[in-house]
Amino acid sequence: MSQPLSELPRADLESFRDTQQAAYDDLVASGLKLDLTRGKPSAEQLDLSDGLLTLPTTTTTPDGVDARNYGGLAGVTALREMFAELLGLEVAQLSAQGTSSLTLMKDVLTYLWLKGGVDSERPWGAEEKVRFVCPVPGYDRHFTLLEWFGIEMVPVAMTDTGPDADAIAALVADDPTIKGMWLVPTYANPTGQVTSQEVAERLASMPTAAPDFKIFWDNAYALHHLSAEETKSADIVSLAAVAGNPHRPVLFASTSKITYAGAGVAFVGGSRETITWFHDNLGLGSIGPDKVNHLRHLEFFGSPDGVREHMAKHRDLLAPKFAEVERILTERLGGLGVASWSQPRGGYFVSLDVMPGTATRVIELAKSAGVALTPAGSAFPYRNDPEDTNIRLAPSFPTLAEVTGAMEAVATCVLLAAAEHLLA
Repeated sequence: MSQPLSELPRADLESFRDTQQAAYDDLVASGLKLDLTRGKPSAEQLDLSDGLLTLPTTTTTPDGVDARNYGGLAGVTALREMFAELLGLEVAQLSAQGTSSLTLMKDVLTYLWLKGGVDSERPWGAEEKVRFVCPVPGYDRHFTLLEWFGIEMVPVAMTDTGPDADAIAALVADDPTIKGMWLVPTYANPTGQVTSQEVAERLASMPTAAPDFKIFWDNAYALHHLSAEETKSADIVSLAAVAGNPHRPVLFASTSKITYAGAGVAFVGGSRETITWFHDNLGLGSIGPDKVNHLRHLEFFGSPDGVREHMAKHRDLLAPKFAEVERILTERLGGLGVASWSQPRGGYFVSLDVMPGTATRVIELAKSAGVALTPAGSAFPYRNDPEDTNIRLAPSFPTLAEVTGAMEAVATCVLLAAAEHLLA
C-alpha cells in the first residue's frame, strides 16, 4: 500500500487497523526485549579500543613531563595538539580534561553562574533571570542541565542548515536575559543536521543585548561520519573572533564515542582568554587531569590521521545499522503519510516524526511489546513536545539483528497508533 492512510475509506482503515493490531499482538506474544533509548557505543565498537589496556608504555610525555605527578592543568600538550588539529583550533585554545564533556559543560555553566565570564558585567546568578535558546528537537541532557540551574529555555526550530538563525537573532537582539544557546553543530542530536558556514557566521556575528552571550558549541559528533564523505564543522571560534565576539563560543568535545565511553578524554575550547578563565576557575579544585590517560590516548592514536582511521572502523560497524533503520522505515511507512524521518550522514541518532498526537502512544505500544524508546518529549525543553510527534531512535548499541527486530516493531506501533488516531 502506498496510499496515505488519511485518504482511505473508513471501512478500509478499520481493516488496516485490525491487521496492525494482529501484528502487534504477535509482537507482544513474542517476548521481545530490545532497547533503542540511548546513543551508546556497542560492545564491538568498544572492542576497537582495547589496545588502550596495554598503554601507555612510558610515563613521560613527549615534552618530558612525568604524567604520574601533579600539574599540567591544561592536559598533555601533545594530545591537545592532536585534537586541536582535528577540531580546527590552536593549541592554546583547547584544554584536555577528564572523561566527560557533559561535566565540562556543567563546570562552565557553574563558573558563569558564580563568577561570570571573561566578558560578563556580573555573575549570571546575580541576574534577575537567565534564559537560553534551545534548538529543537535537541539533546535532552542539555535541557536537563539548564532546568537544574533554573535557566529558562526558549525553543527555536532546527532547519536543514542548522538552527533558525533569523529567529535567534531576533530573540537575542533586544533581550539581555538571553545569555546563551546550545548547539550540536555537526550531526545534531537527534536530527542529524549540520550547521552551515552561513548560519555559524550569523550566530557568531549577530548583535546581542547580553554582552556575555555564549554559544555552547557541543561538537560531540565532529568525527562520527557514516560515509567516506567527512563533513567539516564550521570554525565557530575563528568566525566569532573575526566578528569581534571572540569570547562568545565555548566548544566541547570528547572521545566518549571514539574510545571508551567511560574512560576517554574530554575537551573544552574557545578564545585564549576563555581557556585562561576556565583554568583559573578549574584550578581551585584540580591540580591537573589524568595525564596517564591522556598519554594512553596519545600513544593509541599516534596522530590525527590515526584518529580518522579509527573512526572509519566505527563507521563500518555503525553504517549498516543506520541503513537498516532507513530500509525498514521506507518499506513499512513510506507513502502512507504517517511519518517522516531524518537520513543522517553521521552521528548516533535518527529522528522520527510520527503523526501529530501519536508519539506518546507509539512509545507506550512499543514498551508493552518489549521495545524501549526514549520517553515522548525528551528532545524538547521541559519534556514538552507541543505536537507529540517526535521520537528519537538510537540504533548504535543493539546488534544488527536486534535493530531489525526493533525497527519492525516500531513500524508496526507507528501504523497501529496512526490508524487508531484517524479512527478516533
